[in-house]
Amino acid sequence: MAVVAHPLSSTVVIRYQVGETPSGSPIIRQKSLNNVKAEATDQDIYDVAAALFGLSERLVIQTILRKNYDLIDE
Repeated sequence: MAVVAHPLSSTVVIRYQVGETPSGSPIIRQKSLNNVKAEATDQDIYDVAAALFGLSERLVIQTILRKNYDLIDE
């Protein structure tokens, strides 16, 4: 039997720096954007995340895309 992956929604996680500790280590927070359409391209998702955080004064450390799939044994 072959397993078929059907895409579901995805989540974008943006990690950003909000400051530094007294010792100089970065303080990192993250924000999740849920229910991203499975049809959206990686470039479009990145562009939207960059545009949203471009409105902020925070330094973006990392942009993560988590894709969810429904695995069906056919």
